[in-house]
Amino acid sequence: MKTFIMIPLLSFVIVGFFGIAGCSSAPATSQNIPKFEVDTERFPYTPHYIELENGASVHYLDEGEGPILLLLHGNPTWSFLYRHLVEELKNDFRVIAPDYPGFGLSMAPSGYGYTAAEHAAAMMEFVERLDLRGMTLMVQDWGGPIGFAVAERYPERVDAFVIGNTWAWPLERTGHKVFSTLMGGWPGQFAAWCCNGIVHFFMSQGVEQEVDDAEFAMYTAPFADSASRSPTHIFPAQLWDADAFLQSVHDGLSELSDRPALIVWGIEDFAFQEPERTRFEALFPDHRTVLLENAGHFIQEDAPQEIASAIRSWYRNRVYP
Repeated sequence: MKTFIMIPLLSFVIVGFFGIAGCSSAPATSQNIPKFEVDTERFPYTPHYIELENGASVHYLDEGEGPILLLLHGNPTWSFLYRHLVEELKNDFRVIAPDYPGFGLSMAPSGYGYTAAEHAAAMMEFVERLDLRGMTLMVQDWGGPIGFAVAERYPERVDAFVIGNTWAWPLERTGHKVFSTLMGGWPGQFAAWCCNGIVHFFMSQGVEQEVDDAEFAMYTAPFADSASRSPTHIFPAQLWDADAFLQSVHDGLSELSDRPALIVWGIEDFAFQEPERTRFEALFPDHRTVLLENAGHFIQEDAPQEIASAIRSWYRNRVYP
């Protein structure tokens, strides 16, 4: 099993490698997040867009009918991460998967800082504008703090949670703090600017089942222009910088603890492991836990069929028994 104690050194080595190896890339000239051609064979979904009050253009998937399942991603991914789950669950749910401003096909407005609090505010407006009710929120990575912030703002709209390899409180473990310092500091900033190093790191270390070249291209495509890559290294910096936001999220969790929760946890994750999982189990007494034996950080890539099966079974028998 990967252990987080190895990650600070590993992240420094890998980020440094990508920073050196990618420096031959031509510098970008555009200051806007570039549009890119979507691989419709691997992502055959109709795009939807909504413009927020701050000028952000938020892309999202909206597939199927039935109870709402809102899927929130983390860093440095986008709704593409959920493509297999959308396919598996669209016959049972109305599956909605947005991209945060600056990620995927969403465009950030001028002056947007890509902070966790801003992304949470964007998702709050998204939920309100689409008038989403009776939701089950699936959260993973930064989708956890962001999703729980949304739920705390609109508790009457949220029925249940699917929780996978995430957290919702200020940093506590030393490994997390060192990781944030490296990936959110100058090594991560340089590697991101130079050669998309943050995406390379996460999509190599965060999966047990290697993504193929075409899939990897869809993860790097939103950040093809070096001017568009700030979101990828700001999120690691936010592990330190967003303490006030994370504390606020943590303080509100007790108000949600009566909701049913399905905890789907990749046990090979380098970042969030047993301490985080057991804490969620204590926070949500009405929970079911499914351990994903061969899944890493991005459980959506490693175990989509297993997760979809668990969601269908749990939802039928627990949320509305």
